[in-house]
Amino acid sequence: MATKDQNNPSRIRSVAKALMILDLLAANQRDMSLAEIARSMDLPKSTLHGLLATMRDFGYLEQSPFDGRYRLGVRLFEIGNIVANNWDVRKVAGPYIQKLVDELEETVHLVILDKGEVLYIDKRESHQSLRIVSQVGMRLPAHCTGVGKVLLAYLHPGEVKRIIATKGLARYTRHTITDPRRLEAELEKIRATGYAVDNEEIMDSLRCVAAPIRDHYGKVCAAISVAGPVARLEGEKFQRAVELVTRTAAEISAGLGYRPALGSDISGT
Repeated sequence: MATKDQNNPSRIRSVAKALMILDLLAANQRDMSLAEIARSMDLPKSTLHGLLATMRDFGYLEQSPFDGRYRLGVRLFEIGNIVANNWDVRKVAGPYIQKLVDELEETVHLVILDKGEVLYIDKRESHQSLRIVSQVGMRLPAHCTGVGKVLLAYLHPGEVKRIIATKGLARYTRHTITDPRRLEAELEKIRATGYAVDNEEIMDSLRCVAAPIRDHYGKVCAAISVAGPVARLEGEKFQRAVELVTRTAAEISAGLGYRPALGSDISGT
C-alpha cells in the first residue's frame, strides 16, 4: 500500500520515487543499472526493483535484455507528443489575455507572424471608449506594429532583410519607421528590453505595448499586446502596461512548456 510523505502529506512516496527515477535518467542521458540508480537515489535495491519493474511494464522505462540497464521508455515520447499537440497558443493564452484586459481595461491582441505579416488570431476588447479597429483574421505590416516588431526582433537577420525586401517599409503615419537601419536599431532595443512599443506608427493617437511568447522549444511563436489611445497609455499606466504585458507573455510561454535556462528570462534569445 502506498504511504504518504511525512513532510508533505499530499505526496505519495512511491509516485514521487518513480518520478525521481525518470528525472534521474533524463538528467544522465544514458542507460543506468539498478545499482547505479540505487546509489544515485540513496535507496535500497529491494525498494527500487518493484518500482522499476512496474514502470517498465507500463512502458515508461525500457530494460536492456543484454545487460539489464534501464532507459526512458517510448511511452514518455508518446505522451510528450500528446502534450505538445495540446499546446495551442490560443487555447493556452485565452484566460491570460482576458485577465490582462480586466487588469488594464484596454484592448489585448494575440498575433503570429505569417508570410511576413502580422496575423491577428485573438482579440479581447475592453469596455473603454475609443475601441481599436481590429479583428481576428486581420493582417497588418510587421514593421509598424508593436507585435510585428517583437516578432521581427527574434527572427534571423537574413529573414528580416528578406521580409523588408518583399514587403517594404511603407509609411502609415509621421512616426512610422521607414529606414532599415533605424528598424534594425529598434529590433536590437527590443531584444535588450524584452518588449516593443508602437508609438503612433500604424495609426495616429494609438499606442501599443507588446511582448514575445515562446513555445516549448524556446522559439518565439507569437506575441501579445495591449493597445489604447496615447492619452490613456502614458505615465504610470504605461509602465504598468509594460510590466503586465511582459509578465503575461512569460506566463503564456510557461503554459506552452517554455522553461528559460538558468540565469535567463523571457526576453532572452
